[in-house]
Amino acid sequence: MKEENDDIRKMLIILSKATLENVYAAFILANGARMEGIEAELFFTFFGLEAINKKKLEHLHVATVGNPAMHIPTLLGGLPGMESLATSMMKREMEKIDMPEVHEFLDILSASGVKLWGCKLAMEMFHLKEEDLYDDIDGVLTIGGFYNRGKGPGAHMLFV
Repeated sequence: MKEENDDIRKMLIILSKATLENVYAAFILANGARMEGIEAELFFTFFGLEAINKKKLEHLHVATVGNPAMHIPTLLGGLPGMESLATSMMKREMEKIDMPEVHEFLDILSASGVKLWGCKLAMEMFHLKEEDLYDDIDGVLTIGGFYNRGKGPGAHMLFV
């Protein structure tokens, strides 16, 4: 028999890298949680902040170097233009299945109730201010503040 406390009630997702594949993985996980009636929160730290940085969020790339899932040798992945080519190919495939662009996906997540948090430490390191971020962000937290949001039964934390 399943106990009530075993239910997933909240997903807290930490995004530390703003490669196109990581950002979409985190966004899809958060969106999927909301579709299942589960609370979801995204914490953008270190390079993950680029996913909510107004100047950078529409210019994210696919990682071609050091990414074994690309099935290309590292040497080839580092050639000029390879990252751009891989990114445009990925975006083309995403368009075919009506995957929203990053800004639109952020709008969808925010409208569905996903909480979006910037990391205070990373923002200080990269000299960012809250006004540099996506307009509908819920705020800026320390990691301790984010951990506190996970208190209680049924909260799960995921690092992407």
